[in-house]
Amino acid sequence: MVKKTAIILVFILSIQFLTIIPSAASTLTPPIEAKSAILAEKGSGIILYESNIHQRHPADSLTKIMTLLLAAQAIENDLISDNELITMTEEAWFDIDSDSTTQSINPGHIMTFIDLMYSSYVGSANEACNMIAIRLAGSVDAFVDMMNQKAVELGLDGTRFVNPHGQHHPYQYTTAHDMYQLYSEATKSTLFNEISSTFRHVTERTEESAERNLVGTNPLLNQNSIYYYRYCLSGIASRSYEGGLSLVSAAEEEGLSLVCVVLGARDIVHDDESVSQQHFLESHRLYLWGYQNYAWRDILKTTDLLHRVPVEHGAGADFVNVRPEEPLTMLLNNSVPAEDFVLDIIIFSDQRGITLVAPITAGEKLGEVVVRYNGVEHARIALVANTGIDLNGIEFMRRQIVAVLSTPLARNIIIILILIVLIYLALVIRYHVMRINRMRRIRDARNEIIRERHEDYRD
Repeated sequence: MVKKTAIILVFILSIQFLTIIPSAASTLTPPIEAKSAILAEKGSGIILYESNIHQRHPADSLTKIMTLLLAAQAIENDLISDNELITMTEEAWFDIDSDSTTQSINPGHIMTFIDLMYSSYVGSANEACNMIAIRLAGSVDAFVDMMNQKAVELGLDGTRFVNPHGQHHPYQYTTAHDMYQLYSEATKSTLFNEISSTFRHVTERTEESAERNLVGTNPLLNQNSIYYYRYCLSGIASRSYEGGLSLVSAAEEEGLSLVCVVLGARDIVHDDESVSQQHFLESHRLYLWGYQNYAWRDILKTTDLLHRVPVEHGAGADFVNVRPEEPLTMLLNNSVPAEDFVLDIIIFSDQRGITLVAPITAGEKLGEVVVRYNGVEHARIALVANTGIDLNGIEFMRRQIVAVLSTPLARNIIIILILIVLIYLALVIRYHVMRINRMRRIRDARNEIIRERHEDYRD
């Protein structure tokens, strides 16, 4: 049994845009007793705890996660009705041996497709998994191809399926990290969540099949169990000689959704001969540790006014406040103070060496804020104007006049007016010149008459 004395905490956050969370060392006491384990946030891929997460391990009944996911998606995509009556065939029993878990759904028994799904997952019935495969793909082998194709689509590089129910096969394997990815994807399905969160289910009675009382494999959901965990939402357990005890489950507390995978744990026999099933205990321990040490915390809110930007020609204001365009929430170890994040404010007008000029529209991008921790950049978010600022009246009129005069029509009118003025001036000048010439001629004529009279007088 592998013992891990140190825990590597890797934080990776994606916000429409990928953010890396600072790592912080922490220690679980005692270490998790299992061959592989992972505790990670469901939506973001942030890993809180990991141990041998890429080590191959028998898939066992965890295989049923993929089978249920494909069945749920077939219903959600209207490829089959949940109430369709399915008649169990002999083909569905072809690989079911004496060690297989079944619900004795024998050939000829009739069951609704949805009850077949409950039987496969909650009741862990291997023959139900085979029947689902045959109904959806035509044969078990064709359905296994679908399972492996889905695994490729999800990037499950360490996983390979050979059958739809998980009966041990040397070439059917998975990893803790792949199971985390698969379960995170599966829980996006409403129907998958409905079935995987069920601990007890009674199948519908039909003419050819009695009702069956199904009991789930995950006692973290059972309020009467010593392993009950009130924040657990769903899960499935497996047990085999080759793979030991394994559990994949999901929980949520105070808005933090976690997926926990424990592979290859063992029964613990105590001195009083009582037995503890370690995969349930260790999953419970990981959840408690995760919720005690981690939480979503707000680094930036859209209501945070981070900077004042000077504005020219504003009506009633000479500055505008900027705020983050979107919030920044990070999953942090409680030992990391949110105040330790450094915010670098960048204003575009300052970068260009100019002053911002009104009008400003509310929500207009004016800069960005760079979030750093220990010198490492973790996010870059746009800064927008918190309010709008109108242009002041005088500047508005000036700009309106300039705008009007800048149009081609205005330019043509101005040219015409200038020509008219020039023509008018030319006419005025011509008139004055003609008047001056006329006055000169009149004066000259008058002078000539006076001169002649003067000469006559002398004579």
